[in-house]
Amino acid sequence: MQPFERPEDFVNAAREMADAGRPALARLLAEEAADRTPDPKTAQQILAEFPGRSLRQEG
Repeated sequence: MQPFERPEDFVNAAREMADAGRPALARLLAEEAADRTPDPKTAQQILAEFPGRSLRQEG
């Protein structure tokens, strides 16, 4: 398994998790992809593909 290095890697993994019926994990991966995307518009598009509120527990 290759390490995730690009935002596209996280988006692809998010799509796989969504297809596997794991929407929460898909959302988390999408959020990570959006964070690693330099273009704000692209980041918004990524998050729009995986709707829902943030599931992160930062603190």
